[in-house]
Amino acid sequence: MTASNKTERMQQVAEAVLNLTDSPLYAYRTENNYQAVIGEGSLDARIMFIGEAPGEKEAEAGRPFVGAAGRVLNELLEAIGVAREDVYITNIVKDRPPNNRDPRADELALYAPFLVEQIDIIRPRVIATLGRFSMDFILELLGSPAHGGKISELHGQALKGRAPYGEVIIVPLYHPAAAFYRQELREQMERDFETIREYVE
Repeated sequence: MTASNKTERMQQVAEAVLNLTDSPLYAYRTENNYQAVIGEGSLDARIMFIGEAPGEKEAEAGRPFVGAAGRVLNELLEAIGVAREDVYITNIVKDRPPNNRDPRADELALYAPFLVEQIDIIRPRVIATLGRFSMDFILELLGSPAHGGKISELHGQALKGRAPYGEVIIVPLYHPAAAFYRQELREQMERDFETIREYVE
């Protein structure tokens, strides 16, 4: 797939999300002057990070992981020698849920096709999931035998899944925000990111 084709397809995803008036989060976006958060990074990324939904800072900026959790993610990437611009970062849900609540099942289902399209555009070899919702979704989507497992048991493991374009390594990770509440998780996250280092070109 050519670079221009990838760019065009990603623009189509962005336009579809921006005009998603059927979303229960659309009105919340417009009332608060928030932006949809499509994703950012290299469209040729070998590694794709997928979170759950944008927070307030992200919805204000229209960019994923730019608040406090984003700083943690940046530090973890730097620790394994990976530049943020060389990976692709997005969320399943592209609009902020009110009060940073967990995304609901109907919201996950509504936004999921956009993420599936993004995965097909980028065709990453490694998908690192950030948080439980993302992990559950990707393990099921890519037919991993580990689907249904707990993040406390699966974090940091390299699990195999299959996308239409071939095998994908799935690495479940705790959400970076978890480091704010449990300091010991920050050290665990650093160890988990070492799994990703193995797949850095």
